[in-house]
Amino acid sequence: MLKKALRALAALCLLGVIATWFALGANRGWTKTSVAIPKIDEITGIEYSVSEARFIPGIEFLAIGIGLALTVAAITFLPIFTKSSSSSSLPS
Repeated sequence: MLKKALRALAALCLLGVIATWFALGANRGWTKTSVAIPKIDEITGIEYSVSEARFIPGIEFLAIGIGLALTVAAITFLPIFTKSSSSSSLPS
């Protein structure tokens, strides 16, 4: 029962991390906390950039999330989750 729950949690974590990474920008570089937005001055026509605070997860966000999901899934293969084959019969 616990083994199935942990594997479901790992799958949910994996899908959640990938979906979040795609939804927030799917940046293939490092995580960014601000983005430069180009603007044009109305009077002079000169282009300048304004920095806007925004979270865009990078590839390390994706790698850490996948690593966490794989670790949780790998835990279910440890011997503590195997059923014991010992018999509880009394000696005759």
